[in-house]
Amino acid sequence: MSVRRLLPPFLAVAVAGAAVLAASAGGHPVKGAPNCPILPANNPWNQRVDKLPVASDSKAIVKSIGRNTGLHPDFGSGKWDGGPIGIPYTTVSHTQPKVKVRFDYASESDKGPYPIPKNVPIEGGRQSSGDRHAIIVDRDACRLYELYALYPPKPGKSTWRAGSGAIWSLSSDKVRPKGWTSADAAGLPILPGLARYEDLTHGGIDHALRFTVSETRRAFVYPARHYASDLTDPNLPRMGERLRLKAGYDISQFPPQARAVLRALKLYGMIVADNGSDWYISGAPSSQWNNDDLHTLGQVKGSAFEVVDTSALPRP
Repeated sequence: MSVRRLLPPFLAVAVAGAAVLAASAGGHPVKGAPNCPILPANNPWNQRVDKLPVASDSKAIVKSIGRNTGLHPDFGSGKWDGGPIGIPYTTVSHTQPKVKVRFDYASESDKGPYPIPKNVPIEGGRQSSGDRHAIIVDRDACRLYELYALYPPKPGKSTWRAGSGAIWSLSSDKVRPKGWTSADAAGLPILPGLARYEDLTHGGIDHALRFTVSETRRAFVYPARHYASDLTDPNLPRMGERLRLKAGYDISQFPPQARAVLRALKLYGMIVADNGSDWYISGAPSSQWNNDDLHTLGQVKGSAFEVVDTSALPRP
């Protein structure tokens, strides 16, 4: 659940002025869109951060999120409260009819139209009162459509309703205009940050993960473009803040699926994308997730993480 919006193979890269190496790999395509890698290899979501320095304010920020609070996988198999566990996505072809959407945050949303199937999966299920994210990939154009608080047309009407929406080219590193939200509070795409089961079948999760915290600062850091808070405490994380699991944390005894998530958190880290429950990691639902396996992630406390200084990362 989010607290919305108070305001509308690796490639080594030498960083000038420091002996820091940042590696990157293109994101694996999602199931149903095999010809559409999820953003270029040099995109922030796909850049490794395991060799970057620790931010000077790391301890204070981690403390504000909760040193003794465990990770929570906000995804899995089965259903919860009538809907799938996680943020679902679907794929469509170029023949999918596009529809008009009326946005609450129209000035910061991409007008569209959007190729929304009548049976589009919605986060939490069709009757959900939560964030109601919907994610659609046009597998022919390799375009990503994301919507927040999506509702179908009222009887006799043809226009869908949503809080906000954004359209992305999966072959581009282009970010939102500064100050714009997206379907996520931070103005980021959601799909690239989801733990997806199909990644495990391709060798592992090779990108950063999306996560939420309960309190954020009135600030954002690249690649985020938007903040959603009136709080100015410098110890609070900014939207776009990137954290990673400490290199020395032993993950060898965790079951396979949890270990895959923890490996990604060591190499790629996780990015603050929205207000919500502390240390909640986002993923796409799948019948192949093992919930008992994933729940062992709760053993990993906030004290095992550190904030990454990403200022040396090359920007596309």
